[in-house]
Amino acid sequence: RIGQGIEFDYCCVHAAYTLRDAGFETIMVNCNPETVSTDYDTSDKLYFEPLTVEDVLAIYEREKPEGVVCQFGGQTPLNIARALEDAGVPILGTSPETIDLAEDRDRFRAIMDGLGIPMPEAGMAVTTDEALAVASGIGYPVIVRPSYVLGGRGMQIVHDADTLAAYMADAEGVTPERPILIDRFLDNALECEADAICDGDDAFVPAVMEHIEYAGIHSGDSACLVPSVNIPARHLATIEDYTRRIAVELGVVGLMNIQYAIHEDLVYVLEANPRASRTVPLVSKVCDVNMARLATQVMLGAKLPELELVRREVPFYGAKEAVFPFGMFPEVDPLLGPEMRSTGEVLGLATNPGLAFFKAQEATQTVLPTEGAVLLTVAERDRVDSGVGSPGANVLAAARLLVEHGFTLLGTEGTVGFLAGHGIDATSVLKLHEGRPNLDDAIRDGAVQLVVNTPAGASSEYDDSYIRKSAIRARVPYVTTTSGALAAAQGIAARLAGTEAVTSLQAYHATIR
Repeated sequence: RIGQGIEFDYCCVHAAYTLRDAGFETIMVNCNPETVSTDYDTSDKLYFEPLTVEDVLAIYEREKPEGVVCQFGGQTPLNIARALEDAGVPILGTSPETIDLAEDRDRFRAIMDGLGIPMPEAGMAVTTDEALAVASGIGYPVIVRPSYVLGGRGMQIVHDADTLAAYMADAEGVTPERPILIDRFLDNALECEADAICDGDDAFVPAVMEHIEYAGIHSGDSACLVPSVNIPARHLATIEDYTRRIAVELGVVGLMNIQYAIHEDLVYVLEANPRASRTVPLVSKVCDVNMARLATQVMLGAKLPELELVRREVPFYGAKEAVFPFGMFPEVDPLLGPEMRSTGEVLGLATNPGLAFFKAQEATQTVLPTEGAVLLTVAERDRVDSGVGSPGANVLAAARLLVEHGFTLLGTEGTVGFLAGHGIDATSVLKLHEGRPNLDDAIRDGAVQLVVNTPAGASSEYDDSYIRKSAIRARVPYVTTTSGALAAAQGIAARLAGTEAVTSLQAYHATIR
């Protein structure tokens, strides 16, 4: 079994370096041989052991360290922090009590209510009847998930009672201690997240990351921009204020990640993780702030004022994009949702957010085209233009940009009609069940250079997953969200406007003021 991901490995390595610089001998416990933290020269001692309470306690008994750092290795070490503390192991930084507090939705919600910080309505359920009652009280759609899960395992967006009943029937291991969590799903909300360094009394937020995909797609799978492009300054100020207040209220010492959604001009807290998050290396590299190092210094007793941290303006953009394994599994529908599917991530840097996004796509080896035809097939619910940022507005903006830059548009009947109604020309192609030649033939014959397909979902009479699978088999870049389509169109436009010279990270950092 592969151990922690590379982003948590980055944090562990910098923690080991920082501890060594502070005069400590360091011991690394990790069962993944593919990581930098398991290199022979990263730490003084290395144990290739699974992260279980028994194994870590055996190491602790043998080595008798001054303390154990749990918050840099992702969710797995957090899950055993309380048991380690109960066995007498001193946990450095954030206490297991705070970790449990953030995981316990009821206790966390009570704290948010006390601070006057909005969260989407939610409830917990153990039985199907309880779940149906909670969901009808909140109103559909809802997002359901088991408690204490890794990578959003078992999470699902549910639009009706029948689907919820089926989900509850399939759920395993549900007990009063581990109930199913049910939250109101904020449709088409702009999601963002803030990473913070906290010392128990204050918090420092280097940047807010803006997700390109809307809320409902796992943060590990979502493309992101640092610094944010579309979030108004007043919301950024609110996010920083909430992050600072939550960190202080919880008593976090070290790193913390909070996910937010902006829905109908209101900032909601989705969840808080009192640990390193997978965005820490990205924020660190873009903002030239070594967050893992600073957090380790805080755990050793330093206070933020001593570290003299100043929020600086970053005059360039970093675009994070997830890498997916779908090319290896052509029969798997490459749909994104609350359950994480990515197996890696890349970072594109440029002075323009569109070009940064284009470079990130290049790094994932799904290069966006600079000429040719784009196939648009958009679900009915996404063909509604209700103002800037709505799915319909995104589709229209993307289509106009592509036409302006010389692309021809192909589309299925409903999408072509929607575009025509807004003065945009597109050629109609048949769906699979409508005859030949159809869009599958067009993709296979090389007549399509980019596929934009938003899924019709369970309400559709016909399965549309063949469109996405066909794109994968033909190695044609594809986009499955309207916000992703707009980002791709902006990226292509930025690339056609000109490239930038290869620039080192140090040269980028030198421009930060």
